[in-house]
Amino acid sequence: MEEFLSGCRRALQVNTEHPGPGFHVVLGNEACDVDSVVSALAYAYFLSKTSPSEMLALPVMNIRQSELLLRSDVVFLLRQTGLSPDVLMFRDQLDLRVLHRDGRLRLTLVDHNVLPSSDSDLEGAVVEVIDHHLLEREPSASCPVVVETVGSCATLITERIVQKAPQILDQQLAQLLYAAVVLDCVNMAPAAGKVTPKDSQYASMLENRFPTLPPRGALFQALQNAKFDVSGLNTEQMLLKDMKAVSESLNVAISVLYIPLEEFLQRAELEAELSGFCQRLGFDLLLMMTISFTERKEPIRELAMFSHNCTCSQQMSQYLEQARNPALNLCPISSPHPHITAYQQGNTLASRKKLLPIVKAFLKELDGEGCLGNVEEEESRVPPTPMNSLVDGCPLDDGLPHISTQDLVEKVSKMADRGGN
Repeated sequence: MEEFLSGCRRALQVNTEHPGPGFHVVLGNEACDVDSVVSALAYAYFLSKTSPSEMLALPVMNIRQSELLLRSDVVFLLRQTGLSPDVLMFRDQLDLRVLHRDGRLRLTLVDHNVLPSSDSDLEGAVVEVIDHHLLEREPSASCPVVVETVGSCATLITERIVQKAPQILDQQLAQLLYAAVVLDCVNMAPAAGKVTPKDSQYASMLENRFPTLPPRGALFQALQNAKFDVSGLNTEQMLLKDMKAVSESLNVAISVLYIPLEEFLQRAELEAELSGFCQRLGFDLLLMMTISFTERKEPIRELAMFSHNCTCSQQMSQYLEQARNPALNLCPISSPHPHITAYQQGNTLASRKKLLPIVKAFLKELDGEGCLGNVEEEESRVPPTPMNSLVDGCPLDDGLPHISTQDLVEKVSKMADRGGN
């Protein structure tokens, strides 16, 4: 792997000085977490071994190089597997738009299946997708898509390697893939609601084939410790550490914070810092999902929302409180700041992966109507059955949806009004 990555860096430098055929870039998502980094590294390496072409396969981290220090678990894993962070390539080290304009870019997306609006002009370069999130991409004959709701995208990359080129698996690559699966699947614990049979299958395969891999529990704990280490980070760095953005008529950021919400809310000048952060990066609304653990290692999730736009904040709050697919089970808690709304989140299985589709649905409804209707309309009362109940939970976990007589009367009245018009 070191030789491959060093060769990529040399080729990148040569290409800058003497433009050549271009690159087949494997691009992870904007969070640039362990799963995204490992998936990009492993799949680009796989392509280099199985699909030789004039275009060099190049794994690119979807952040600026200066932001890597915020991904403490990524840095920890790289060093544990003998890779220097210096061999990685980042978005600010090559211009994908220039490559695409010149016809010298092929793009494979891993750990996400649609480009953010800021990268929409690169859509024509996308030739393949491998992901484990909710499918949002329109089907295309020119772009094969593998989207399966397993716990980790690295599971799907491992499957591809085992099926197509098992000979390239060595201890280093196996440890990278294994670490990503174990971390994303919360130590393969069924109670966490992340692991699926396929994740378990390939984790066990790696354990059997490489018996000197670090013990599962010890590896997970070491990665967790590194991931949750926010000592020395200021508020902006904490928000950027694990952030994803969604843009429609509103620009919304969703940051995962690895400290209890009460502790975060006590930070000095917090509202001023959040306001400055949103103004600098152009966000209308900021969602902050905190995760911490009890002494028994049980997860605690809390949610906070910041915006100077009271109407926007109130509409988002109502939408999240009434969400049913999945239900977040939000319980309001007091906040010392007038522009920060805070909640305890009863559904601890609902990670940001589950929150993102709800936020996107909110923005689409807002764009479609100019204002939000009642999210409890009849059509949305019973959500579609999820593809994998181990990942998304059962829509009837909270019992049958309650439809009151008043609900039915209102619905019939609306239908009558539409008929009259």
